[in-house]
Amino acid sequence: MYDVLVLLFAIVLFTVLAFMKFGALPMAAIVALVTCILAHMPILDTMMGPFMESAAGYVQDYFLMFFLGAVFSAFYEGSGAAKSIARFLSGITGGKHVAVLVFLITSILTFGGIAGFVVYFVMYPITLQLFQRSNMSRILIPASITAGCWTISMIAPGSPSIQNVIGMRSLGTTSTAALVPGIISVLVELVLIVVWFEYRTKALEKKGRAFDDPTLPPLPEEEKNFSDDPNERLPHWAISFIPIAIILILFNGFGLAVETAVFFGIIAAAILFFPQLKAFNTYVDLFNRGGLNAGGSLLNTAIVVGFGGVAQNTKGFQIIVDTVLNMDISPYIFVAVAVAVCAGMCGSASGGMGVAFNALKDTFVSLGVNLEYVHRIGVIAAGTLDTLPHQGGQITILAITHMNHKTAYLDICVTQLIIPLITVFAVTIPLCMMGL
Repeated sequence: MYDVLVLLFAIVLFTVLAFMKFGALPMAAIVALVTCILAHMPILDTMMGPFMESAAGYVQDYFLMFFLGAVFSAFYEGSGAAKSIARFLSGITGGKHVAVLVFLITSILTFGGIAGFVVYFVMYPITLQLFQRSNMSRILIPASITAGCWTISMIAPGSPSIQNVIGMRSLGTTSTAALVPGIISVLVELVLIVVWFEYRTKALEKKGRAFDDPTLPPLPEEEKNFSDDPNERLPHWAISFIPIAIILILFNGFGLAVETAVFFGIIAAAILFFPQLKAFNTYVDLFNRGGLNAGGSLLNTAIVVGFGGVAQNTKGFQIIVDTVLNMDISPYIFVAVAVAVCAGMCGSASGGMGVAFNALKDTFVSLGVNLEYVHRIGVIAAGTLDTLPHQGGQITILAITHMNHKTAYLDICVTQLIIPLITVFAVTIPLCMMGL
């Protein structure tokens, strides 16, 4: 029991440090070190062994994907193509259903291969403007952006998300593994999230909560009257969609590696967005910006995966695995629980999924289950307990939007933890058990 409590304490410590605004790098290192001490593991050997090996392995496997994705994102941000898509879609709704609109725009951008963390910076000024124009409470801004990054666009069959790629490379499956259960799960998540945002929008309006809400953390002066230049020269929205379409077609239609597909997407963006970028130095700046963004987000995730490497070497982790294996439950439920728990420990969907698949792949195979179903269940389950308060993505979006856990966590929790849990256990797993 003590060994299991060590892991539970580690998760609590993660949460406490997150509320204290520790960054992902020091947070993961501190928690890994404390875990070593409490679990009576050799500190230096563990930190230089499982911790660094897991972190380095993640960098080796996914550096190129992070780098190319960040460069692609930089082209969309620097050229204004992301803003062009947002303007087009906002015009369709006439300024109504703003939280849902932001959620859908962000989902489209991330499904098209733009890195989630970069989308934060692209979408925030657009979202702020939309909320300000509609006089909506800023409470929903963090959740509307992050829900678009880490729910339907992450779990959808055919998505170039890193979670989908981890499933493909770990299990030898395709990007569209478990197509029917995957599509139905996406639709269920989509409907539930839209219903929640619409409900919350009306509830906040009834309470008189508007954009200038004195109960929320104040905005910086330069953001209080944020405006958008209508004369700004942006790529046409139709042209802005082309590089995204190229990535999806090459990745899913021609079966190219996601890195290759994104590389061609970058070439298309560099050519199509030339009228906005023009100068050679602008291209250099975008590549540099992409490299800087990739390095930060990759290292943050890799270090958290390093903690996962420590966790999976504790007695408590093995006790949890053995306990779940000995329970009279469906193998698919075991997959979901195992991945969700690892994602919760790591505070990262991709990190937790990587840890679970590395540690338990042979176990999954020995259970004799359909690996396509394991793939899709794992992708969806990864996006559940990773949304505990210590998640790096939350800390980042709260800092960008000048909010805190007290004001914004409820909507993040409902859209990215509770609804995905309902989806995977009440929809995805039953569909897989039916053999669809």
